[in-house]
Amino acid sequence: MLDLLSESLLLFAGVVFAFALVIGSFLNVVIHRLPLMMEREWREQCEELCKTPPETELPEGRFDLIAPRSRCPSCGHMIAAWQNIPVISYLLLGGQCANCEESISARYPFVELMTAVLAAGCAWHFGAGIEAVMAIGLTLALVPIAMIDADTQLIPDSIVLPLMWVGLTMSLFHPVSGTDTLFIAPRDAIVGAMAGYLSLWTVYQLFKLVTGKEGMGYGDFKLLAALGAWLGWQQLPMIILMSALVGAIVGISLMVFRRHDRSVPIPFGPYLAAAGWITMLWGDKVRNLYLDLML
Repeated sequence: MLDLLSESLLLFAGVVFAFALVIGSFLNVVIHRLPLMMEREWREQCEELCKTPPETELPEGRFDLIAPRSRCPSCGHMIAAWQNIPVISYLLLGGQCANCEESISARYPFVELMTAVLAAGCAWHFGAGIEAVMAIGLTLALVPIAMIDADTQLIPDSIVLPLMWVGLTMSLFHPVSGTDTLFIAPRDAIVGAMAGYLSLWTVYQLFKLVTGKEGMGYGDFKLLAALGAWLGWQQLPMIILMSALVGAIVGISLMVFRRHDRSVPIPFGPYLAAAGWITMLWGDKVRNLYLDLML
């Protein structure tokens, strides 16, 4: 089977696509539940220290990424296994709950399809091998990071910190010769993590010194540190440039077309994640194209 996958790039990408659809369904659970789990933990700590009563209700009993089973947010109907098939169940149900017929957000199949397409893109780009596994793993971590930050303006340490340590660990397996690999040298990974964190931390401190406001969160520093650990310090300027450019375009567009309040912060994590993914696949080509245009 492994020989067949290594010989047929299309088959390998197709298998990864199907596998990532299932993972994307689980990532929907992570995106929804992890912020609630974090809030529950913070609230328990606040109640223990300050004895403050809760202002909003949170799920009681066991509540994690495994239990309880998924339910309709409108009527509480428990979702059966056949109703939880990625994308297909959404289409079969017509985008509605089978019990109360309340509309189901199209975001769920969107996350599943996006995860599958991005993972299959990694498989197609790198081919069957350990590099594809690494790229897919990074992709599966960036998806929930981006979506949770877009929803809550929080980047969970429980995802981004292990991601950084995995990147640093993988650098220990860097080959002695050859550069066409995701296995970067330990020196590049360590400097990448340090430079990634300190670069945005410095911008944050300067912005706060000048304006008295916080321009970004510490989760952004950690995310760029993780990307630096995976891709090396050499790729950081490209990641920062692309994320800042796209973030500026989106922010200006929101203010112009949707009358977005300038005082409401725009999460930066999704742009960092997208720029990191693009850099992982085509960083050298994008940089060379940029230099050709500028010189």
